[in-house]
Amino acid sequence: MFVSLSSPLLFIVLALAVLGSAGLGILAGARLRGRSEAGHNSVGVVQGTLLGLVGLLLAFGLTMSVGRYEMRRQLVVKEANAIGTTYLRAQMLSEPARSTSLDLLKEYTGRAIDLADQVPTNAEFRADRSRLGELQRELWAAAGVALAADPAGTAPRLYIETLNETIDVNGERVASLFDRVPSTVLLLQVVGGAVAIGVLALYLSLLGRGATTSLVASIVVIMILFVSFDLDRPQRGFITVPFASLTDVRAEMDEPPAVTVAP
Repeated sequence: MFVSLSSPLLFIVLALAVLGSAGLGILAGARLRGRSEAGHNSVGVVQGTLLGLVGLLLAFGLTMSVGRYEMRRQLVVKEANAIGTTYLRAQMLSEPARSTSLDLLKEYTGRAIDLADQVPTNAEFRADRSRLGELQRELWAAAGVALAADPAGTAPRLYIETLNETIDVNGERVASLFDRVPSTVLLLQVVGGAVAIGVLALYLSLLGRGATTSLVASIVVIMILFVSFDLDRPQRGFITVPFASLTDVRAEMDEPPAVTVAP
């Protein structure tokens, strides 16, 4: 639900939910201001408890989002390292597997970069993912040719080992893009934050205080919610997963191979 929204629209939805609740709380407090002091104290106890619970909920949601963001960032670096090692070991293969593998790895890395810069639900992402699957099969076939040409050799076996890791890490990275904080948790954060701010605004209005404190508290909650949600939307929001490590590996592939003649 929240994942598919653009960043400006997401911010507007969160702002409307929290600020709207605060506004209702202020209006309700103004109408109930003449009631008994005991009623004021009851509202104060409720708002204190709610703020504590919602604070824990927001911290829990933010921790989940940060954890997923960090996992995605580490997987990009891990995939870049695996591709780089595979490219180096491909240089040790005998022809024709050597040239075929080097060319395929260049295209593979380019597709991996494109994949990292796409929203996981769009058509471009699906096309890049499909092409990566085809390239993996072609690379594996070329590895089989290299192994058949030199069954007792060390180079083909080392190459196959890192190629297998490259394929596995890509699968992990793609899976991580769809591993998001459950929608029920996100909805609970929004509803809980809005209700807590509404009750806080109600209590402050009952005491005859201005709306400044309620406004500041609302802005803090909105920003926490926005950052928490944005972290869990790779390549769609303002906080994206960097993929400079992949572009660095692809740039290195444009240099002449370190091994110019395969054994």
